Amino acid sequence: MALTTTSALKQEDIMEFAVESLETPALTKAQLAELLFEQIGLNKRESKDMIDAFFDLISASLVEGKDVKISGFGNFQIRTKAPRPGRNPRTGEAIPIEARRVVTFHASHKLKEQIQGNGGGTADPDAA
Repeated sequence: MALTTTSALKQEDIMEFAVESLETPALTKAQLAELLFEQIGLNKRESKDMIDAFFDLISASLVEGKDVKISGFGNFQIRTKAPRPGRNPRTGEAIPIEARRVVTFHASHKLKEQIQGNGGGTADPDAA
């Protein structure tokens, strides 16, 4: 099913999408490649290769310690966490947790607004 705006969907499309959501709760790389194939006209191999190259580039940048900023979507950043004392919850034994690097994602204001407006279930503040 191609991505369309909510206002352009028919009732049967909405029901079909809801069933798909139950089967696959996340958007996958294979689904992204299929959308490139359907909407842009790339062949399936080119679509898959483009998606793989996109994520490989993001991954490589993060591994090198570079931030990734995607306008209108958000920022991926590498954060170094300091070593700290931890505890085994079962035994209560103290266990040191080593320093590590983690990826954080911060959604852009535009993405946050889209999420709140379309799926957050919040009422329009101007409607009151």
